[in-house]
Amino acid sequence: MAQKTSKIREFQKRFPDEDTCLDHLMRTRFGERLKCFKCQKDARYYRVKARRSFECEHCGYQVYPTAGTPFEKTRTGLRDWFYVMFLFCATRNGVAAKEVERQLGVTYKTAWRMCNLIRKYMGYVDGDFPLGGHGKTVEADETFIGGRDLNGAPDDKAIVFGIIERGGDVVTRHVVARTKRHLIPHIVKIVKPGSKINTDEASNFKLLKERYGFDHEMVDHSAKEYVRGDVHTNSIESFWSQVKRGINGTYIWVSKKHLQTYLHEFEYRHNLRRQPALMFDLLLQAFPKVQVE
Repeated sequence: MAQKTSKIREFQKRFPDEDTCLDHLMRTRFGERLKCFKCQKDARYYRVKARRSFECEHCGYQVYPTAGTPFEKTRTGLRDWFYVMFLFCATRNGVAAKEVERQLGVTYKTAWRMCNLIRKYMGYVDGDFPLGGHGKTVEADETFIGGRDLNGAPDDKAIVFGIIERGGDVVTRHVVARTKRHLIPHIVKIVKPGSKINTDEASNFKLLKERYGFDHEMVDHSAKEYVRGDVHTNSIESFWSQVKRGINGTYIWVSKKHLQTYLHEFEYRHNLRRQPALMFDLLLQAFPKVQVE
């Protein structure tokens, strides 16, 4: 039986050095040729030695492929950035900044900044597309993330709200409260009309049918009802389990200030779970394209 090629070896073969990474970034954002920003001629751009830039073959005008990307104004090597992006796509539970610090030999501050920017970039690439539609079911639920205070009350926990299409994508939001004013607008904005919505018994969701006309069904968790026919919230609760395993096991603790970026990371991996080979390639191809009018 033939041995499968190691993914890390595939990465090393594809991006063996800094120049390969910069060339990839240049081609992805500008193409093989482009209309020069200065002389306006159709030109091929050639690499400038000792700089992260390319210059026009006609007038020498220089462009920087890293501008407008997470790698802008960084002294860390592009190959290190690409490698950390690869790690984020190769794991289920996230990558701790301490692990990046150890593997790259950078400071913890640099490692944390790299991880934070990559999470933001994953959110940009994933986006928030409408969920559901006629004949489809979505589930909505909120959960708490964080520790308890000395009295055992959850008032110091972060509140996270999620909407998931069964068998499809998930969208999450870090919200400040569990009231209908903070939850319902997200559902109305994200869920397509005609969708069937399943939630728990919280009264906050009653407006979905009364005011917005959704086909809304609830399961009463307080009465230990978790499934009634095809009415349940198991999909979104399974996603919450994955998020909490990642945060508790890998990150240990996440501040409320940066929680949404961590949620972007878990959303990205969930939404591409059926096409894991695309996770890294999408990050490599989704840099903002640059065009010259």
